[in-house]
Amino acid sequence: MGSEDRKLRLGRRGFLGAAASVLAAAGARADAPDPAITEVQEWARVLGDGVATRPYGKPSQFEKHVVRRDVEWLTASRESSVSFTPLHELDGIITPNGLCFERHHAGIAEIGPQKHRLMVHGLVERPMVFTMAELRRFPGRTNRIYFLECAANSGMEWRGAQLNGCQFTHGMVHNVMYTGLPLKALLDHCGVRTNGKWLLVEGGDASLMTRSIPLDKAMKDCMVAWAMNGEALRPEQGYPLRLLVPGWEGNMWIKWLRRIEIGDQPWHQREETSKYTDLLADGRARRFTWIMDAKSVVTSPSPQAPPAAKGPNVLSGLAWSGRGTIKRVDVTLDGGRNWRPARIDGPVLPLSLVRFYAEFDWSGQELLIQSRAIDETGYVQPTKGELRQVRGVNSIYHNNGIQTWLVRADGQTENVEIS
Repeated sequence: MGSEDRKLRLGRRGFLGAAASVLAAAGARADAPDPAITEVQEWARVLGDGVATRPYGKPSQFEKHVVRRDVEWLTASRESSVSFTPLHELDGIITPNGLCFERHHAGIAEIGPQKHRLMVHGLVERPMVFTMAELRRFPGRTNRIYFLECAANSGMEWRGAQLNGCQFTHGMVHNVMYTGLPLKALLDHCGVRTNGKWLLVEGGDASLMTRSIPLDKAMKDCMVAWAMNGEALRPEQGYPLRLLVPGWEGNMWIKWLRRIEIGDQPWHQREETSKYTDLLADGRARRFTWIMDAKSVVTSPSPQAPPAAKGPNVLSGLAWSGRGTIKRVDVTLDGGRNWRPARIDGPVLPLSLVRFYAEFDWSGQELLIQSRAIDETGYVQPTKGELRQVRGVNSIYHNNGIQTWLVRADGQTENVEIS
């Protein structure tokens, strides 16, 4: 291994040694008092707001830049568009409710819970219509943490590096704790007939979004949910009721869920024929490509979160897989010549985001930063080149290729590709 490779290696011992040097240097300047710590600050001279002034808590005014953002030219209208989670501003694995990305097909439906109904019919012994109050009283309430990823996440990157920031390349994903009922409980209550093999699920917004779901998946781990992160769903996330289809593409997680029909075959709706299929180079289309394969992204350093200074730095990122649990994440600072396992910290759950870290010392050299996720099935996140060899460049959906960030000597960071 050459001297340059040694500079790029990650290591906790090297990081701690560099950090000690920085602290020693700071101690050498102790004779120059810092007024931020030696003087009484303005906020300590007056009383703050009382408890009645903020009945619903909001982030600090100094965090007002941490918001969802959209890209206006992506779609013809904002009623059928997307906003992106600011992944580079977050830590841990739980996405705050107000920052979960949005994807709409007819704008946000505002539905009162008293009027909302869920109908289950078709090939069942007992067709039922449930009110929200009845669903909340139904036995078997459960809490689960799942990621939700739009199939079009990273879709602009199929033909090359396009959008400069992980918020825009990877921000159509979030991870929250949901509260609701196993879909199996409702289906068992209604009594699915022996010839029932598929579900048609329908939303209550103006687009009447509909998707076909195999009965096996519905009975395995799907849920109907009315809460996220301990409070009611936000309107943009399907209030008062949505479907969860863990590990599968977000378009199937029907918001404002109003109807479930049981049938003996798929319905081949618009969103599973002309949309949400993967067009290959030879003109054929992959259909029913539901699972979101293993994927990861370094959120810092990244174009919207470049390194703040030379010396000790912490690389951070997220990984997830629709096939189960993330088992390992590798990271590289030299474009894939040398890989090292990152440190996964926090809860490691199936079908959930995991957070990874790696400490490194940066002396101002150019870096090519990547991450690579491996899940419990042994699936290894592919490079974009490997993915294109199989899929071509005609698709929009299911791009889980390895992302590259170039950190220049001046700290500026940008989205690039390497061969």
